[in-house]
Amino acid sequence: MHIVEGEAAGCGTGAGPGAGGVGEQPVPAREWDREPHPSDSLRTFGAFVQALREHAGLSRADLAACVQYSKHTVESIELGRRMPDDAFVERAEEALGNTGALRKAARHLTRGEAGLAAWFRQWARLERNAVSLSTYECRLVPGLLQSEAYARAVFESTIPPRTDEELEAQLTARMERQRMLRERPTVPFSFIVEEHVFRRRFGDAEAMRGLLDHVLELTAPRNVTLQVVPLEAGLHACLDGPVRILETPEGRRLGYSEGQKNGRLVSDRKEVRTLCQRYETLRSQALSPKESRAWLERLRGER
Repeated sequence: MHIVEGEAAGCGTGAGPGAGGVGEQPVPAREWDREPHPSDSLRTFGAFVQALREHAGLSRADLAACVQYSKHTVESIELGRRMPDDAFVERAEEALGNTGALRKAARHLTRGEAGLAAWFRQWARLERNAVSLSTYECRLVPGLLQSEAYARAVFESTIPPRTDEELEAQLTARMERQRMLRERPTVPFSFIVEEHVFRRRFGDAEAMRGLLDHVLELTAPRNVTLQVVPLEAGLHACLDGPVRILETPEGRRLGYSEGQKNGRLVSDRKEVRTLCQRYETLRSQALSPKESRAWLERLRGER
């Protein structure tokens, strides 16, 4: 690797966002430029920049001079607190060996997403472009079908407790995800939910009716199907836990499983095939969409 010492030749000189002109002091990063929710990719990119800088024998001040950004900006990027712009990436690339590694790494940068658990963010991004999505739930109403009151009750019951700001961010993110059901009318959405999930009480009778009305509304379109697994169905193949399966635009199927404070993206084709077989088997054991809708309407009438 080419070693750049101090302000040696090879440091970038072009002006750009966040940089001062020739002979001017670099513009410092402002507090509101920081990412409010740093993503894993930002932290990884920052660690990569730091490793290359240290390998090159440069201090943060040295690199700052080369890229014409402040030392504070370099520090924020290395710590994953700030999204680097194109000018920074290009100048840092030139200053740290010009191997193309930073340019390639920068293509995979994503911002953190407020309100989404770190382990769920990758799946949430895949959901947005999926050509089909299937969900089995045995713990609570699926997030894509939750009423605002139900979602708020779920977040308020979590331990450790959330701050008001965190709770509102989570609630906003969950309601935002539901837009998929309304905005993607040609994408098939399938939900299989255990009967006891809808019978678990929260709030008062009005809140329960509101939840059931919300579920009935969201599952009314032709591309959305809901099937309820009745208690009398007995044991079945999906008792290992919740399952999500999606199909990408390229035709690949991926799975996702979630537990206590963690989630796992399932990409192994054999393992995904098993999840698909379990899901399809459970579909045959659950009530039909028409029967499920009638069951929910009867349950609403009991409230």
